[in-house]
Amino acid sequence: MTMRQAFAALACLAPTLLAGCIDLAPAYHRPPSPTPPTFPTGPAYAPAVGPSQAAVGWRDFFADPKLRTVIEQALANNRDLRVAIANVVVARAQYHVQRAYLFPTITANAQATYVHEPASVVGGGAFAGAIPGGANSPSSFNEKLFSLTAATSNYEVDLFGKLRDLSRAAQERYFATRQARDAAQITLVSEVAGDYLAIGADRAQLAISEDTEKSSAASLDLIRRRFGSGIDSQLDVSQAETILQQAKFDVARLTTQVAQDRNALELVVGAPVSDDLLPTDVGGSVAVLERLPNALSSDVLLDRPDVLESEDLLRADNLNIGAARAAFFPSIDLTGDGGLTSLALSTLFKGSSATWTFVPTISQTLFDAGTNKGNLEVAKAQRQIGVATYEKTIQTAFREVADALAERGTIDDQLAAQQALTAASETSWRIYQARYERGSDTYQNVLISERTYYAAQLTLVATQLAKQTNLVTLYAALGGGLEGPAGPPSAAR
Repeated sequence: MTMRQAFAALACLAPTLLAGCIDLAPAYHRPPSPTPPTFPTGPAYAPAVGPSQAAVGWRDFFADPKLRTVIEQALANNRDLRVAIANVVVARAQYHVQRAYLFPTITANAQATYVHEPASVVGGGAFAGAIPGGANSPSSFNEKLFSLTAATSNYEVDLFGKLRDLSRAAQERYFATRQARDAAQITLVSEVAGDYLAIGADRAQLAISEDTEKSSAASLDLIRRRFGSGIDSQLDVSQAETILQQAKFDVARLTTQVAQDRNALELVVGAPVSDDLLPTDVGGSVAVLERLPNALSSDVLLDRPDVLESEDLLRADNLNIGAARAAFFPSIDLTGDGGLTSLALSTLFKGSSATWTFVPTISQTLFDAGTNKGNLEVAKAQRQIGVATYEKTIQTAFREVADALAERGTIDDQLAAQQALTAASETSWRIYQARYERGSDTYQNVLISERTYYAAQLTLVATQLAKQTNLVTLYAALGGGLEGPAGPPSAAR
């Protein structure tokens, strides 16, 4: 075999053996879903018709332009998302490293050797016609050796699929990190929207408390004057002061809460958010989710990034079993080199200078005190853990969607009732106030009606927040949309 033929055979050996190797990994089958085929229905759940809007991008889902701008800032600056994106890069690099073991590593080496040795060490008889110790004997000897070689060392032939299974497992973990990145983006978008809505709600409640403080202070001044004139009693003054102090307490509490809400939002965004992008209330609609299909299938959960991530990791666990099984079989290592060697540089590239070596090695473990068996048991147990984790992820996703659907089914009724209650409370308070000013009713009734109206206003804001938050929660629970700077949804495998 010539040198060129030897290298050609060595280069072709890896893919040839790889194509015919034995696959010892068990066949993968997706575990059946541990949840019902459809989400719950009943009085608590909203009837819906038409196609699902769960897959629309967040730019189309969120109608508030200010919120869209804040989300864009978060996608560009959030550190958790940067970590998730970096993890994708790390996993992809690890996959490429693992896959490289399927192919031999070939190194090239060019070498020139110059030797100078005294005749007393080598011996003058090395030269033809030289008489040791004679007059013609040289005092030293010079030798030159030139070589150009290419070699591979300890290349493992993947006859039983160990390296291939490890490579595919690394690929599945890479896919899992891409799904984790998508899940992190959906979570980030929903967190930004939630914090944004919380600021609007707390600002609205703060405005209500400030208005109540002003009106209560005016009422207290009036009652104090009436008390000075002998019209009202000290009890009326004390009762008027209670609502004022309650409003002052709420103003102080909500002022702190608004500041903390902004801190939370800026932490999630990863950068300061300007005042002109912050909401002043929560009354308007910031999100659009108009339709859900009748009897929404729970199969939509299988496309959630966190569920896909869990399944990718399960696939990797399944492939690790194949690698653990392959450890029981012999390993084949190849070492070889080929090149050119000559005593003169001018003759290095002549055909007579070719040289090569080829050293195949087969090894089989005879005794390892149960190491391979233990590794196989570990791989099988990890797959069982992966199955349980995958099923739990689906169950958790099902519960999140079911809870959001249950709230969505009644939130409009709650909001309508609370709006009616607030309006009725306001009317009652104004009537009692007018009767008190005419002297036909006690201030106690005014105080009770004012407290009722104040509480109703705060509850109305909380109910409006619940409706908006429910839309965001349902949108994220169904898988959301992934358009944005972090990239499009992960490509299908």
